[in-house]
Amino acid sequence: MTTETTVRVQSRGAGGRRGQRALVYALLLLFAGMFLIPIYLLLVTSMKSFAEVSQAQMWSLPSGLSFDSFTKAWFGSEQEGLRGLGINFWNSIYLTIPATIMSALLGSINGYILTKWRFPGANLLFTLLLFGMFIPYQSILIPLVQVLSRIPWFGGSLYGSLAGLIFVHVIYGIPITTLIFRNYYAAIPNELIEASRIDGATFFGIYRYILFPLSIPGFVVVMIWQFTSVWNDFLFAVTVTGNPESQPITVGLNNLAGSYIVEWNVQMAGSLLAALPTLLVYIILGRYFMRGLLAGSLKG
Repeated sequence: MTTETTVRVQSRGAGGRRGQRALVYALLLLFAGMFLIPIYLLLVTSMKSFAEVSQAQMWSLPSGLSFDSFTKAWFGSEQEGLRGLGINFWNSIYLTIPATIMSALLGSINGYILTKWRFPGANLLFTLLLFGMFIPYQSILIPLVQVLSRIPWFGGSLYGSLAGLIFVHVIYGIPITTLIFRNYYAAIPNELIEASRIDGATFFGIYRYILFPLSIPGFVVVMIWQFTSVWNDFLFAVTVTGNPESQPITVGLNNLAGSYIVEWNVQMAGSLLAALPTLLVYIILGRYFMRGLLAGSLKG
């Protein structure tokens, strides 16, 4: 084969690879556009007035920028008897942050024990913990309410309070957080733990000074997962919190619709407000989420 023929074959191969890459990019752009269509509808509808939403096409751009829908969704309207999402938003903050932190810490300690301090029956206990992931939430609502009603809390019970909802999410977060941390800690050499024991490190000393600093990527994965799950939960929220003053934003968003007329511009603005925290979390920490998942996927 001559040099000219070799160069021609190589150029054809390079051209074929460029064509395949362009096709892949085109498909990715198409899928990204399909994914972003609901976001586009949320944005353009929330910027319209109710009269414009009723008359204009769904896909049309608003006649001008208006944030009245966001103001109404956040503060509500006394004249229309519409309750705003402001209180519900802060309830979700008070719910999600402690529930995420506590479930992540419990899952980390469980994973540490199940991988580095193994004991007879550890595999059976881990299997029982994982079994909790596969129990449908709907099947335990009645016994859940009964249990929460019997746990005392500041002169009442956990049922109907934000603390009760935090308790539920912490308990239900243990299986998935334990699984993630167990797989993550399995990749850490046992020789490191044995050397710490020889040096006299205690159970919590090994966790605090060795495993905890090494498990920051695992905590990022778990906390993003838990934050999203707790923030977006509706079933437990509407069941456990009966008082409107303690309901999170998902329940408040469901109640944002009027009795007779649904103002879609206000509904869309409320949906954007409810989705904004999780969107920011994934935008800021998305790359660390993938790194943490891959860090714990090599062994376990």
